[in-house]
Amino acid sequence: MRIGEIAVLVGVTTRAIRHYHHVGLLPEPERRPNGYRVYTVRDAVLLARVRRLTELGLSLDEVRDVLADDAGRELADVLAELDADLARQEAELAERRRRLGVLLAAGPGEGEPVSPALAALLAQAPPTDSAAAAKDREHLLLLDATGNGGEEIYAALGPLAADPEVLALYERLDDLADAAVDDPRIGPLADALVAAVPEEAFAAVPTDGVVVDGFKEALLAEYAPAQAEVVRRVMEAFTRRMDGGGRR
Repeated sequence: MRIGEIAVLVGVTTRAIRHYHHVGLLPEPERRPNGYRVYTVRDAVLLARVRRLTELGLSLDEVRDVLADDAGRELADVLAELDADLARQEAELAERRRRLGVLLAAGPGEGEPVSPALAALLAQAPPTDSAAAAKDREHLLLLDATGNGGEEIYAALGPLAADPEVLALYERLDDLADAAVDDPRIGPLADALVAAVPEEAFAAVPTDGVVVDGFKEALLAEYAPAQAEVVRRVMEAFTRRMDGGGRR
């Protein structure tokens, strides 16, 4: 058989056959005086086996390993490993579909590419035009995207999301947009914000979270001076609170 004939018989392309020759997967047969390769039935059987194994998902290196005489791995071992890998991929796809389901359930324009736990937390928050609340939402998205969030933290923050008093605190922070850094409202608002966060939220913060140098400065730079002073005091109070034993 010539290369085109064996390609049709086995159901592969001539280009694939030439590639198998090039990588040493399929021995190149003898050529006739006219230069044409002559393939045998044995070549067709070997080529059919290569095709079957590649269709199962084995790489060419794994196929070569399977086809080796005594030094190669047993086919059953390779297929078991492939099956386990496919199972992991199925689990990952199932999780992605679950997350997409949560986002779709949030309604048009409301979904965010976030974890289901954070999506559930955000769904509890009432609609608001508060700029401070919008910033907090962005910070939560960043926390989630960097892997520093978690179901325990979001569950602990759940009561805050639906609390109208917390929304009032955001509005008080909004009111400081044009205030001076010595405004008398700064201290009481910082204290109220710290008191609003439950101990469970601090206990859920992981001890191995990544803190990037310069993040605090970048965060404070997003606020007006008086608002930044409130946030700075809140962050310092949170640090003292966690160092004092509220953190696991």
